[in-house]
Amino acid sequence: MYKIGLIREGKLPQDNRVPLTPTQCRYLQLKIRNVKVFVQPCSTRCFSNDEYAEAGIEVKEDLSECDLLLGVKEVPANLLLNGKQYMFFSHTKKKQPHNQKMMQAILDKKITLLDYECLEHEDGQRILGFGFFAGIVGAHEGMKAYGTRTNSFALCKVTECESYKELISSYFQLKLPNIKIAITGSGRVASGVLEVMNILDVIEVDENEYLKKDFSYPVYVHLKGNHLYQHKIDRSYTREAFHKNPSEFTCLFAPFLATTDILMNGTYWDARLPRLFEWSDMLKPDFRIQTIADISDDVNGGVPCNLGDSTIENPVYGVDVISRQMIDPYQPSGVDVMAVGNLPNELPRDASTYFGDQLIKFVILDMLKGGSSVIDRATIVKEGQLTERYVYLKDYAESR
Repeated sequence: MYKIGLIREGKLPQDNRVPLTPTQCRYLQLKIRNVKVFVQPCSTRCFSNDEYAEAGIEVKEDLSECDLLLGVKEVPANLLLNGKQYMFFSHTKKKQPHNQKMMQAILDKKITLLDYECLEHEDGQRILGFGFFAGIVGAHEGMKAYGTRTNSFALCKVTECESYKELISSYFQLKLPNIKIAITGSGRVASGVLEVMNILDVIEVDENEYLKKDFSYPVYVHLKGNHLYQHKIDRSYTREAFHKNPSEFTCLFAPFLATTDILMNGTYWDARLPRLFEWSDMLKPDFRIQTIADISDDVNGGVPCNLGDSTIENPVYGVDVISRQMIDPYQPSGVDVMAVGNLPNELPRDASTYFGDQLIKFVILDMLKGGSSVIDRATIVKEGQLTERYVYLKDYAESR
């Protein structure tokens, strides 16, 4: 019997998403031989203890008998069980300082860690993530912020809606002003943003039209990697070359700063990558952007005026471009930034259902068959030892 346990989220504030919904747990137990799922009791999940129990899933505190423990966010070091196999977003592959003690505990306790973020196809394409719903919620929050700033339209709070279906029903009869929206990125985040644009009847136009024309209706331009970056010497772009040596590339976003009202950023970022723009660009008289939805949410990253996370309760802050300090939002002298780090939490049931479907299809079924190369590549630690792919974390994981 292979036993899977859904752990209670220990990181504060507690995430209300789940890796598997009650229906998905029931599917595993009914459709796959010799699988049993347990769930730790929790009062803050988007699915209640009763919903799991009604689906035939045993709710119990002690998960020490389980072969695989599933969570969403990082697990506090003191809650990790010796010798177990865990899967969650560990946020350690970039040597994030705030998770160093957790990583050290994983090694000390001889744990095996599979990281959702590291589950990739052979070409590096991510398999799992909540990005699609981050894009949906981020697009909504960005549009809402612009509407509030300009007093040109009003949108409800996402948290007032019980489901994605209810959210999109709030768009009916909404008429947007003649705005221009730049969307960056090509992954799940961008897909979620594009979904909202299409529902809102915002029309896609190509780069040249966007830069040169005014429109009598709202439009967006979608800028993927080949639109945003080119090699400094030969002006080429391939995804492989860019990700291998990003410092050899320059960013092409500058012309859009003078023609864009709302920026919705979904690009991947690390410190080697060129920014979309710089602080100095924001001081130029033709800088037009009033609202930035930094859905990727990297502090001081691709969007320099991301000064830190906002919250679901207060998703938008203003930025004074001269002092480079946070101010109240919606002021004429500032640029508004939406930088919520846990956007899918605003539609947790839909986001969890989407995530769990992918988790079963691409990971759990393969685990039950003995594993796969995808699973091997996502295993950061095996029985307390860093795997070959992640030995670069040795100093981070072992220094005290």
